[in-house]
Amino acid sequence: MLIAGNWKMNPPTLAEAEALGRALRLAPPTPATLLVCPPFTALASLAALLRGTRIGLGAQNCAATPDAGAHTGEISAAMLRDLGASHVILGHSERRADQAESDALIRAKIAAARAHGLIPIVCVGETADQRRAGQAESIVAAQLAASLPDDFAGIIAYEPIWAIGTGLTPSAADVTAMHAALHADLAARFGARAEAMPILYGGSVKPGNAADLLALPHVGGALVGGASLNAADFLAIAAAG
Repeated sequence: MLIAGNWKMNPPTLAEAEALGRALRLAPPTPATLLVCPPFTALASLAALLRGTRIGLGAQNCAATPDAGAHTGEISAAMLRDLGASHVILGHSERRADQAESDALIRAKIAAARAHGLIPIVCVGETADQRRAGQAESIVAAQLAASLPDDFAGIIAYEPIWAIGTGLTPSAADVTAMHAALHADLAARFGARAEAMPILYGGSVKPGNAADLLALPHVGGALVGGASLNAADFLAIAAAG
C-alpha cells in the first residue's frame, strides 16, 4: 500500500516544507509505504531530512527530454534522480489543463523518467461533465492507452478531476468500477506485468474517508493532496491503509 503526498505549490516557504518533513520524520512507522512529493525548491532539503527513513521522495513533474541541454525552465529526470528522488508524478490533471499537456507529451516524460530509474506515477481522470455524460470510463481508458508506452512499468493514479480539492469523493461503487476497469485494461495490455502496477485513488482523500477508500478492490493506495500538508492527517491516512 503506497500513500503518496502531492504537496503541489505548497508550502509557501522552504522553512515550512522542512518543518513538515521533520514532523513526518519523527512519526512512528506506518504499515503503508510513504512518499512525499514537494515542490522542486524543497527537494534537496527534503532529501537530506528524509535520508535513512522509510519515507520516499518524489517530484511533481519532469522534462520529456532525457538529457541536459538548452531547455530553459525544465528539470530533467536525471537531475531529480541526482537529488534523491525515486518517483515522479506525471500527467496530473492540473498540468494537463494548465500547461496543456497531451497524452503524447506524458508518454515521452514517462520514457525519460524510466530511462533514469524514476518510477512514474501516471494520473488519469475525468471531469464532472464527462462523468454526468456517462463517459468516465471511456475517457480514462483513452488517457491510459495513449499515455503509457508499451514497456511501461510504474504506478497509475485515478483522480476524478471534479473531486480534487473540492471535498467531494465518488461513491464506493464508482471507485470500485473505475479501478476494476483500469485493472482490466492494464491486464489486457500488459498481461502478468499489470500485477506490479498499483492503482492509487486520489481526490479529497482525508482521514475520515481513507479507510473506506483504501479497502476497496484494486485500490493500491492513495495520492493525497491537501491532507498531505498536515503531518497528522497524512499519517492518519497512512495508518488507515
